[in-house]
Amino acid sequence: MSHMIDPTVPRARRIARPDAILRGEEIGAGPTCLLLHAGGERRQVWAPVSEVLVDAGFRCVAFDQRGHGDSEGRARTLTACAADVAAMLFAEPPGCVVVGASLGGLAAVAALGDPAVRARVAGLVLVDVVPCLDPARVRRFLAAGGLAGTHTELVEDILAQVPRLRQITGALDLPLLLVHGDTGSSVTAEDIDQLLRLAPHTTVRSVHGAGHLIARERPVALARDIIAVTGAWGSPE
Repeated sequence: MSHMIDPTVPRARRIARPDAILRGEEIGAGPTCLLLHAGGERRQVWAPVSEVLVDAGFRCVAFDQRGHGDSEGRARTLTACAADVAAMLFAEPPGCVVVGASLGGLAAVAALGDPAVRARVAGLVLVDVVPCLDPARVRRFLAAGGLAGTHTELVEDILAQVPRLRQITGALDLPLLLVHGDTGSSVTAEDIDQLLRLAPHTTVRSVHGAGHLIARERPVALARDIIAVTGAWGSPE
């Protein structure tokens, strides 16, 4: 007798990288959303988001990023995090919607600089992050949140990569969705204007009552925006 997999039960995932082990889980059946958490978070932050997405017919995959949660390795450079994202995408069928919050979004943008990775993605959702980072403002934002001394090496590496992130974003021919909070968000009106100049096809949604960590603060609203916008994206050719 064959054993049917119950899509409502989480299934463990594991990816071996040259210098890390990434651990995560998947749940649901249907088009895939790869969910990439923010720095300092864990994959469990996506659980209430995944619940809404799965009910809407999505399959959700979420890993702890290197140096976070159950995953091993050290998160020192954006390049390493981006290579992990690429490995996650090559482990999935083509046509993923990639949802990246903060660090996760920047790692996704960096990974999409590779045409082979880009070909596997239906579109990108940036959650309260833009590639046009202002270094001074980022440092002030982290300091205000008591995070000035956290992941310093990674933060400085990311800030050094801003020109490359802008270049990749400007060349992306994928659908883009920016979801930002309207209270204490790290994304300003100027940031949004810069993103729209780089990628005029970007859809922008604001989540009322959310700050930077929207998946934690307003998960249902975030999931509904993802469903409403990405449902029309389809799969890449």
